[in-house]
Amino acid sequence: MSASLLDAVSEVASLAGSEAMKHFRGRLEVEAKLDGSPVTRADRDTERVVRAWVEQRFPEDGILGEEFGETRPHAARRWLVDPVDGTRAFVKGVPLWGTLVAVAEGEHVLAGAAEFPALGERLIAARGQGCWWNGTRCHVSDVATVAEATVLATDVGFHRSPERGDRWRALSIRAANARTWGDCYGYLLVAIGRAELMVDGHLSPWDAAALQVAVEEAGGVFTDWSGRATAFSDGAVATNAALAETLRRELGIPG
Repeated sequence: MSASLLDAVSEVASLAGSEAMKHFRGRLEVEAKLDGSPVTRADRDTERVVRAWVEQRFPEDGILGEEFGETRPHAARRWLVDPVDGTRAFVKGVPLWGTLVAVAEGEHVLAGAAEFPALGERLIAARGQGCWWNGTRCHVSDVATVAEATVLATDVGFHRSPERGDRWRALSIRAANARTWGDCYGYLLVAIGRAELMVDGHLSPWDAAALQVAVEEAGGVFTDWSGRATAFSDGAVATNAALAETLRRELGIPG
């Protein structure tokens, strides 16, 4: 792994975040996609920025994005992009949204970036090069008990997986703090040591890829709900290392 991929994901995420900020807290027409989730011009314009950047610099690579699907699906390497992760927050004017970009070979994520332009925060990581928050190397916490832990979820509904929601809520009662509406920002909090657990009942690869490499390079553990270390599944559980086994057991995840 050369430093260039770490620099590359940082550069393109910054460009994309700047594009999204042009629309934040402006007048937006919000549409509903087939799955009921919201989409705006900000999502589409931001993904176009990423696609144009990849096409210019890495024309042989594939692209998989939330809004415009897949380009060159048989490419050995592909870029994954979620232009506005947390669109529900975005349209409400809440700053806890981010732009996610990752690059992967198959299902092995090489590098990723999460840009939070409304907060002035950036999380970048690459295999073997660590995880960096605003230019400073970051690490997960060493909190080792549930009673001291902060546990997060994007929401408490878990609409596609109510059993997972029941387990998270039972755990949250015993934790020091429990919060929601985090989207990708919750994973940043795990990576920088300000939370010990972040979960989503359902994620797509463009949601999860950048977050997986960030959490793992920060010394944490990132799995799906079956315990596999992957961003290419139907959900995510990110923890620090000290509580990884305990929290997964509490959530009913196989060891």
